[in-house]
Amino acid sequence: MDFPNFDPVAIQLGPLKIHWYALTYLFGFAAAWILGYRRADHSSSWTRDQVSDFLFYSYLGVILGGRLGYVL
Repeated sequence: MDFPNFDPVAIQLGPLKIHWYALTYLFGFAAAWILGYRRADHSSSWTRDQVSDFLFYSYLGVILGGRLGYVL
C-alpha cells in the first residue's frame, strides 16, 4: 500500500510550524463546543455551564492522554 507523500506542516510562520493534525484537533474541539452548546440550549438536562465544564475536562484528557501515550 502506497501512502501519499505530503508535507505534514500546514502553515509555517518563521520558526512556528502548525501541523495538519493540530488543525484537526482545533476543528474537533470547536465542533464539540458548538454542538454541546446547541444541545444545552434545546435540552432541560444539561446547562451551558455543565457543557463547558465537561468539554474542558475532556479537552484536558485528550491532550494529556495523547502526550502520555506518546511518551510511553
